Amino acid sequence: MGQAVVILKKGQGRTIKAGGAWIYDNEIDRIDGQYENGDIIEVHDFDGYPMGKGFINMNSTIAIRMMTRNPNQAIDSDFIMKRVKDAWEYRKAVIDTSSCRVIFGEADFLPGLVVDKYEDVLVVESLAMGIDRFKEEIVDDLKKLMEEDGIKIRGVYERSDAKIRLKEGLDRVKGFIGQPFETKVTITENGVKYIVDVENGQKTGFFLDQKGNRMAMQNLVRSLAKTNPDLSVIDCFTHTGSFALNCGLGGAAHVTGYDVSELAVNQARGNASLNGLSDRVEFKQADVLDLLPKLNEQGEKYDVVILDPPAFTKTRDKIKQAMKGYREINIQGLKLVNDGGYFATCSCSHFMDYENFTTVIMQAARSAHKRLRQIEYRTQAADHPILWSGDEASYYLKFYIFQVVDEK
Repeated sequence: MGQAVVILKKGQGRTIKAGGAWIYDNEIDRIDGQYENGDIIEVHDFDGYPMGKGFINMNSTIAIRMMTRNPNQAIDSDFIMKRVKDAWEYRKAVIDTSSCRVIFGEADFLPGLVVDKYEDVLVVESLAMGIDRFKEEIVDDLKKLMEEDGIKIRGVYERSDAKIRLKEGLDRVKGFIGQPFETKVTITENGVKYIVDVENGQKTGFFLDQKGNRMAMQNLVRSLAKTNPDLSVIDCFTHTGSFALNCGLGGAAHVTGYDVSELAVNQARGNASLNGLSDRVEFKQADVLDLLPKLNEQGEKYDVVILDPPAFTKTRDKIKQAMKGYREINIQGLKLVNDGGYFATCSCSHFMDYENFTTVIMQAARSAHKRLRQIEYRTQAADHPILWSGDEASYYLKFYIFQVVDEK
């Protein structure tokens, strides 16, 4: 590894001084010493004050991702094992670990790395050059720790195929780490079974971050079904059917899930069959953005409406455009709710922050001539921890549940 020292410009480094993990390329005054991209380097403030160590990559706008605030800490095997063990012990304390996110990048102080566990399979996503050098060591550490808890990992699959790797100067990588294995894994979450395709599914194969939110909807529907045996639900942007299936298991009489992806819809149908819910949970292929206005024109109404769209923006400069999109789908979604019915809506875009998202929903309610009674505001599951005063991406999921009442 190189012995370089990065010196920040005067007045820069505000993010890491506030507890964050990133230093941008325009915050650097100079680099003393030799280094290669991916090396661990020291970071000093403009006056020479040591701020810790991180790995450098001048290919990226995020030039440095901090690994430790202790300038004397060796980034060695013991250090990596401690970080991995801390992450695993945290999950064991806060969530059902049968399937969960085990490592969540900066929020677990292992920047740029995601590891998800699906029963006895691990899926790795490496997004930064520096952490890429440690990924196999981290996987080995996880396997050792889990084996101590009686969990035998039968295979590891890498899904480092996101486009963002190109900005790091890295190739997109997808394939087995170690021996090949069957990549369709059956998991159970909240009593619902799913077949997770870790090779071809989105991201690492499944959206684990909505675990608690899906359970909240299952519980709500179970309560509603006690007095409404004909309860109807529409799940928009259903992907592989998770919210729809939770509502079906909760006792809804009629559930329809829509998604633009034919592959996702076919997987959702398979999941419905797996759970014995095909008689009351159906899935259809449709572009939800076009579908919602058509359903309103047809006068369709539902007791429960769920909107779980993909991120409408992944950059800060497109927030206004994203707000317009979120506002429109929420207007259309609210119009579909029966008077006194229920509405769940969410955003998984980090840049669509709590304030913007809340504003959009209020505007949509006014436009749809609906009054909202908030039942719950939720975020991502505890295995996707939100690091306060920290990294800029760990808090991203916003999830509301409302009762919807017509203006009277």
